[in-house]
Amino acid sequence: MTTERLPTDWKSDAMRKRIARRYASERRFKIAGLLAVALSAAFLAFLLFSMMGNGLRGFTRTEIAVKVDFPASPLLLDPNAITDQALANANLPMVTGEVVKKALGANAEEWVSPTAWTVLRDAIKADPKILAQTVTIKLPAATAIDLAAKSDGSPEAEAAVARLKKAGLLTTGVNWGFLTASDGTDPTQVGIWGAFKGSLLTMLVTLALSFPVGVATAVYLEEYARKNWLTDIIEVSINNLAAVPSIIFGLLGLSIFLNFLALPRSAALVGGMTLALMTMPVIVIAGRNAIKSVPPSIRDAALGIGASPVQVVFHHVLPLALPGILTGTIIGMARALGETAPLLMIGMRAFIATPPGGITDPATVLPVQIFLWSDEVSKGFVEKTSAAIIVLLVFLLAMNGLAIYLRNKFERRW
Repeated sequence: MTTERLPTDWKSDAMRKRIARRYASERRFKIAGLLAVALSAAFLAFLLFSMMGNGLRGFTRTEIAVKVDFPASPLLLDPNAITDQALANANLPMVTGEVVKKALGANAEEWVSPTAWTVLRDAIKADPKILAQTVTIKLPAATAIDLAAKSDGSPEAEAAVARLKKAGLLTTGVNWGFLTASDGTDPTQVGIWGAFKGSLLTMLVTLALSFPVGVATAVYLEEYARKNWLTDIIEVSINNLAAVPSIIFGLLGLSIFLNFLALPRSAALVGGMTLALMTMPVIVIAGRNAIKSVPPSIRDAALGIGASPVQVVFHHVLPLALPGILTGTIIGMARALGETAPLLMIGMRAFIATPPGGITDPATVLPVQIFLWSDEVSKGFVEKTSAAIIVLLVFLLAMNGLAIYLRNKFERRW
């Protein structure tokens, strides 16, 4: 038997304590939520600051100014007959070492990069007249000198840096070559352009395959397909494919595109086709949700004024659903851009020293390039890895920012 609660019970001590406990519980929940957000922000800030600390140094390079007396050097070249073959026969690595020792002293050849001779070669090709002159050329410093100039080197390297700074021969500036060069064995000379171009070509193939097929599938399932057991199986399969680990798609691409169809290994074509398989379910799901969000009154009004079912879909429903479809597509492409496992399975981990010229040329992508550099022994690749991660994050942020912009610009509220 229950007793009826009187209005005066709401002012009793028991009720006031109950209300106080409820408010205290809400405050604790609010504080816990704020602490969770603060902890997440702290981890994100730590990640960004540590990455920036190493990565920003990857965009710089230390150079040593060396006076080159070409007439007195062992370089025997005719200024009027400078060809690639003549430069190849000139033994520029040995000449560069002799020039550096003459200008800076014994053992100084260890202070410059092993690939410093390419700078000498490019200077001669740009102006053959310097072969009759004495000029000062800035050669890239070796990894040890570069790290010491950035306060992260051995005592011997720091002593050499101090000597070079005292002589005014050492400079550290922006390394534009990092944005225009490709992979290499020397961390002072590597760049991300080859991997960046490979990523662009791979994403173009992925978009060209996944977008039209994904949108057409979404339109068919939402507007034309009958609701029966077959369409239910298709819907469940698409939802399951969206949750399949990415490495499974890599195995599928390996078995079909490489082993069965014998397509070129480590090419942007195969990488794009593999990532298209992974991205397509995401586009289908996003497209169906966008089409569902269009009110039925739009369809009824179009049919009421004499439009055919095809005109209703392509003239009214699809244009109104396009912002949501584009947003889902860009997010799916951003996910594909950061994938590494499926591309490793199809062999896109090759050493690519020349940027790909097309979708069938050997290529690599930014995530794989980051993976390869992180596995290098040389300490100089640490900052290059962080710098490449910064480039990848900027690329991803740009794609997500574009998705937000398109959603806000074309979104309609019904």
